[in-house]
Amino acid sequence: MGQQEEENKELAKRMIAALSSADVDFVKEHYAEDFELWVTGSLPFSGSNDKAGAVASMPEVLGLFPEGIEFQIKAMTAEGDRVAIEATGRGKTFRGDLYQQEYHFLMRVRGGKIVQWKEYMDTEHARKVLIGE
Repeated sequence: MGQQEEENKELAKRMIAALSSADVDFVKEHYAEDFELWVTGSLPFSGSNDKAGAVASMPEVLGLFPEGIEFQIKAMTAEGDRVAIEATGRGKTFRGDLYQQEYHFLMRVRGGKIVQWKEYMDTEHARKVLIGE
């Protein structure tokens, strides 16, 4: 694996840590100006968003977890500008329900900035626990 892939994997680790600690400043700094967030499914937070929208929605999404949500990386693979991240997320919702999610994130990097973040998850679990449907 090349130096660029190693640097991209390190950025992925730092990004997952920033999401766990709700570090909005880190996210703002490391999203490219043409950043795109895409979340699978038909949930209220699914679909595509640009940098401004993604950053603006962070407090609302993280607000679902008053005590925070902890992400843990299970495995990563890097090739070229892409890093595939298998992770878990765990937290207690504002209703007191336990949220345990399996994720696959696909991150694309250009010039040390994240240009794309795709989030795949069990949308039925998310709907049941986060939305209450």
